[in-house]
Amino acid sequence: MTDDLVVNAEIVVPGDELQWTFSTSGGPGGQHANRSNTRVELRFDLEATASIDPALKNRMVDRLGSRLVRGVLIVVADDTRSQWRNRALARRRLAHLLGDSARPPAPERRTTKPSRAARRRRLESKRRRGETKRLRGKPEPD
Repeated sequence: MTDDLVVNAEIVVPGDELQWTFSTSGGPGGQHANRSNTRVELRFDLEATASIDPALKNRMVDRLGSRLVRGVLIVVADDTRSQWRNRALARRRLAHLLGDSARPPAPERRTTKPSRAARRRRLESKRRRGETKRLRGKPEPD
């Protein structure tokens, strides 16, 4: 599986920049899980790659900061008993992480003030509510 990893139209990670490691997985599977190298670790050195534009790479490093280990993004998959399926899962997870981190930031919200009419309606509503509650009290003695 040395194919290039296509994240989106702007990001294509060359297959030779992906490093694969296989080991035995824990959990269910019995002897198969104990003796077969089905657990997949996929590593991608985000800081050292030349396949991503530097400005985009900086944004991605900032967003993935807590997931990076010395600039390397590590994805693990040991969900299934098949190494082939775990490899596909790891590729999908890496592509998803890179795609999410590359998305441009959402525009910041501009603060606004309520209009004069909205403030008037709010105060009128509060007055009506207070009147309703006041009328629930005990009748005043004559």
